[in-house]
Amino acid sequence: MEEQSQVPPQILEASEKADLLDKINPGEIVGIIRNRLLGRDFIHGEWVTIKSLQGRALTPLGAWDLSNLMLPVSSRNVSISNLTDKEIKKRILNICKQAQFMCLKNWKEYGIKGVDQLGFVHEIIFSNTLVTLKQPMNEGLRKMIVGTIKEQRSYVGETNDRKKKSWFKLPKD
Repeated sequence: MEEQSQVPPQILEASEKADLLDKINPGEIVGIIRNRLLGRDFIHGEWVTIKSLQGRALTPLGAWDLSNLMLPVSSRNVSISNLTDKEIKKRILNICKQAQFMCLKNWKEYGIKGVDQLGFVHEIIFSNTLVTLKQPMNEGLRKMIVGTIKEQRSYVGETNDRKKKSWFKLPKD
């Protein structure tokens, strides 16, 4: 009888699955956007305030509130979801509408000095929300994670000859 074996990819341990999920961090962009709205740039491993950008920058309160508005859609759960286009459109419009409302109501506290800043904030929030919600289309990331979790290792058709061999398939003495 000929030896047959099927060896699918190795099973990941629970800690390895957690490591994979930890690497998926769409919320990281929210921190980047928050710093950019504050007129900062990432230079030599740290966020540095750029003086020439401060005339266009939002206040810490404005940057905080507007970036927090994006957090619910910039999460691991959303990155593996499968929303319909109708659900995505509705969510994007609601978030952008709320951002504009917050900017208008709190314009002084947020450091809004002109209509152009309203459009700028709108485009940032719209773009981030759209990309984050559309990314899981066709469930690519979800399928990868599910495939990783379901991987198995199995051996089929082990013969008596194989049982007599050592770990390295050498005959036992």
